[in-house]
Amino acid sequence: MRLGILLPTFTATAGPALELAERAAAAGLDGVFAYDHLWPMGSPTRPALAPGPILAAVAGRLPLVVGPLVARIGLGSPDHLVRWFETLGEIAPRGVIAALGTGDRLSAAENRAYGLTLDDAVTRREQLREVATRLRPSFEVWIGGGAAATNAIARAVGATLNVWNATAEQVAAAAKDGPVSWAGVAGEAAQIGPRLDALAGAGATWAVLSATADLDAVARWIKGPAATQ
Repeated sequence: MRLGILLPTFTATAGPALELAERAAAAGLDGVFAYDHLWPMGSPTRPALAPGPILAAVAGRLPLVVGPLVARIGLGSPDHLVRWFETLGEIAPRGVIAALGTGDRLSAAENRAYGLTLDDAVTRREQLREVATRLRPSFEVWIGGGAAATNAIARAVGATLNVWNATAEQVAAAAKDGPVSWAGVAGEAAQIGPRLDALAGAGATWAVLSATADLDAVARWIKGPAATQ
């Protein structure tokens, strides 16, 4: 199982995100990811950095896989989103995870505030299928899990289903139908090792930890049992 971490992008400057990316690389993680929100969920007065520039800056400096978690259908046209990933791929030598999501009612206010149309769920899923199909030959594609219809698209196009804060049992159940990646809150330092063990045992291909994860604990897990003796 490969490991990643979400960068702290709900800030006014890029410094904290770039610093965490450097620490993640030093700790032995495989990749870093960034949210694709116009503001932190439910906090429209707070700042949010766009994922593209941050991920490009990391890819140009550090030996890490990069990707959004997740790039949202509806913030741009399918053509724009495909080209966005292609451009990032030209910059990132270690590779790009093309993680996609349809958005939902929780993020709808962001679209409305910026005058962006929020199409109905059926239309967004059609666009999701189009973008995933176009990206699949060149990228590892993830689709944010949720509704059964969205999950079915992930399986139909051969994408990895990304699940948020799922239990190891839920990951194992989903992995019966195809590849699954996990993202979520890491928990306290003492919980990280057992959580990662459980997710790896359940068949997760990646575990992407929240920005507050204790990187020392993650590094110990990467090094194996000898590091805890």
